[in-house]
Amino acid sequence: MKKLVLSTLIASSLVFTSCFKDDDTPIIIEEVTIINNGNGNGNGEECPIITVTGAITENTTWTNDNIYQLNQKVVVNNGATLTIEPGTIIKGTPGTGSLASALIIARDSKINAVGTATQPIIFTSTSDNISCGENAGTNLDENDRGLWGGLIILGNAPCSFSGNIIEAQIEGIPADDTFGLYGGSDATDNSGVIQYLSIRHGGALIGEGNEINGLTLGGVGNGTVINNIEVVANVDDGIEFFGGTVNASNLLVWAQGDDALDIDQAYSGTINNAVVVLGDFSDHAFEIDGPEGSATGSFTIQNVTILGNTVTENGEYADYRSGATGTTNNIYAFGFKASSDVELDNDGVAANYNNGDLVFGTWEIVLPSGVTDATSVFVNKAETAMVTGFGSTASAVTEGANTVGATTSELAWTYSNTAGGLGF
Repeated sequence: MKKLVLSTLIASSLVFTSCFKDDDTPIIIEEVTIINNGNGNGNGEECPIITVTGAITENTTWTNDNIYQLNQKVVVNNGATLTIEPGTIIKGTPGTGSLASALIIARDSKINAVGTATQPIIFTSTSDNISCGENAGTNLDENDRGLWGGLIILGNAPCSFSGNIIEAQIEGIPADDTFGLYGGSDATDNSGVIQYLSIRHGGALIGEGNEINGLTLGGVGNGTVINNIEVVANVDDGIEFFGGTVNASNLLVWAQGDDALDIDQAYSGTINNAVVVLGDFSDHAFEIDGPEGSATGSFTIQNVTILGNTVTENGEYADYRSGATGTTNNIYAFGFKASSDVELDNDGVAANYNNGDLVFGTWEIVLPSGVTDATSVFVNKAETAMVTGFGSTASAVTEGANTVGATTSELAWTYSNTAGGLGF
């Protein structure tokens, strides 16, 4: 990476009066103009860096002729809407704990981030040498994780919390910061629109054993539009749904450190047309939890292609647990190890399967070496509950002969495909 040449340093007069509890410094936006030599393309175009810290409390637009640098937590709050133009690049600074960088859309505020297939909106690290007008840098890949935080969207839709409380604090945000609350009673709540977003190299540590997901959705309602989202090289989960009712389609998660698609707290929306590509440190393609309180909800996951990992001991198809209820259908899986499984891991979720509250539709699996029957991939690990027919909807196929799974051409725009070479 060539040295950046500073041409101006402007301290803007935009100073917000709202501050975080753990940061008493003024909230300032400042601008630094650089010569665009970041990836050695030599085009000489100026590309200003707008450094943002703190709260955005008025309607604001980020434009694609700038790079926006998140210093610590940036919160869209007070009913404001953040609009991000197609092709805009947002970079997060390194840091852990309270210093971790993240963009947080608080309840009652909105994000309007509508990219396109040719001009996706890119969230990445300040270490990435990508610059204005580009869709990929040259110095980072799917093995570079935890270089900044992630994107967090919080809404007023129902969630199932322990103790039957109505709202809760999202993980990683201090309890006295009210912008971290999510949950409510409005299933149709609208947190805005995110389309054609690529979120890369995140997952900074915010507490012991607690990293930020690439995209965190807490109590997000089905008035919100989410489609064409990619998460690459995140330390923790790719996309996690904490309750809520939002639907999401055309998703891709590659080389996450934990689970690709994670469901909690009675999420009851539909996830449609997704691709998961596990990396060497990935855990599950799906981790599905159910309600924590008495409120219930049923998810739908459908039309998904999942690619496993045969290099390390890590990497499972799916884990269903904690009383999960919903339907998983039209899944195509290949590239897994003989030890990988689809698991019912406790009595509660096994009982839900027996009662018809947890439903498995068609799974087509390219059998790993040493596995002779697709049904054997499905394992009941409940302590006492017995199940019958688990895995009976699965069949073996040869690679490429699948009739179900994702329409991968919908994700041809992604960094994973164009720069990562996944070959959609």
